[in-house]
Amino acid sequence: MTGGITLTSRVRITDDVLFRDLQGEMVLLNLKTGFYFGLDPMGARIWQLIREHQDVRKVLDLLLGEYEVTDARCERDLLGFVALLSEKGLIEVCHRADP
Repeated sequence: MTGGITLTSRVRITDDVLFRDLQGEMVLLNLKTGFYFGLDPMGARIWQLIREHQDVRKVLDLLLGEYEVTDARCERDLLGFVALLSEKGLIEVCHRADP
């Protein structure tokens, strides 16, 4: 399930999320819901790439260059993870005109 997020999607971290890198892992706080989330090193890397690039295809390409994983597996796992972040209100899909 990807929640309508595709490789052509652009996403951004919502303004209601605070996050902190803790030695390779990431802790996120959704200020709207009060829920904390913990990301392992792979999740933290994806979070960092989303912050830097916002373009899901670019994130995929960078991950494929960094990790030994098949294109299909990386795409499936990335889209699923990004959809989960969106479901939890941590990121949102941007329209092409959005910053």
